[in-house]
Amino acid sequence: MSDSVLLLLKELRLPGFARHYKTLWQTAADSGWSHVDYLLALCEYEMADRLQRRIQKWRRESQLTTTKTFATLDRKPFSGQNQRSIAKLEQDVEWARRSDNVLLIGPSGTGKTHLASALGHALIEQGIRCKCFPAIALVQHLQQAKRDLDLMTAMTRLDKYPVIIIDDIGYVKKTDAETNVLFEFIAHRYESGTLIVTANQPFSAWGSIFTDGMMTVAAIDRLIHHATIIELEGESYRKQQYVEKAKSEVKRETT
Repeated sequence: MSDSVLLLLKELRLPGFARHYKTLWQTAADSGWSHVDYLLALCEYEMADRLQRRIQKWRRESQLTTTKTFATLDRKPFSGQNQRSIAKLEQDVEWARRSDNVLLIGPSGTGKTHLASALGHALIEQGIRCKCFPAIALVQHLQQAKRDLDLMTAMTRLDKYPVIIIDDIGYVKKTDAETNVLFEFIAHRYESGTLIVTANQPFSAWGSIFTDGMMTVAAIDRLIHHATIIELEGESYRKQQYVEKAKSEVKRETT
C-alpha cells in the first residue's frame, strides 16, 4: 500500500508529501490529529520544500557570486549613514516591489559589487527574483539583440526579473551603439523594474558613458527617481587586504 502511495505522490510531483507522509502519519496517530491537521502539515512541508527548490534555482540563474553575501560583508569601513541605509535595504525589501532603484557610487574596491551581490542574495531569500550582469556583458547582449532586430523582445524577457543588477556601468564604452541600447534599457525599466547599479564615477562624470549630454541627464533622471543612493568612500578593500597580507608575511619571516 505504501509503495502505491509513494508512486502516486511522485507522479503528482509532490516530493514533500513523499518524504514526510510516513513520519507525519505516525506523529498524527500519536498526537490524535484530525485528517485535516495531517493534510495541513503535509501541505506546509510541500510548500517549504518548493520554496527551497525555487530559491536554489533562482540563485543559480542569478549569476551572483556565492561568497558575496551580507554574512561576509565587512561593514566597518562604511559611514554610519551608509550602514543605516544598507540595513534598511536589507531588512525591508519593499523598495524592490515598488521598483525603486539602488545606486552604489564610489572608487574601485570600496565594496560596491559585494554590496550589490549581498542585496541580490537577500532579495532571493525574500522571494524576489534577480539577475546580475557586468555592464559590458549586458550591453553586448542588448547590442546583439538589436542587430537581430529583436531588442524589445530581449528587454521584455528580462522583465521576469523584478531586479536587475548592472555592475560597473562606468566601463561601458562611449559609442553610439553601446550608449543607445543602455539608455533604451534604462528607459524600459523606468518605474517597472528595479535596477541596482554600481559605478566608480560620480554622476558629474557620466558624460564619459553617454555620447550625448541630454541622454546623460535623461538616464540619470530616470535612475535617481525613486532611488536610494549610497556613496562609498575610503581605501580599496583589495588594497587593504594586500597590505594586511604583506604585513603578516613580513611578521612570519621575522619571527
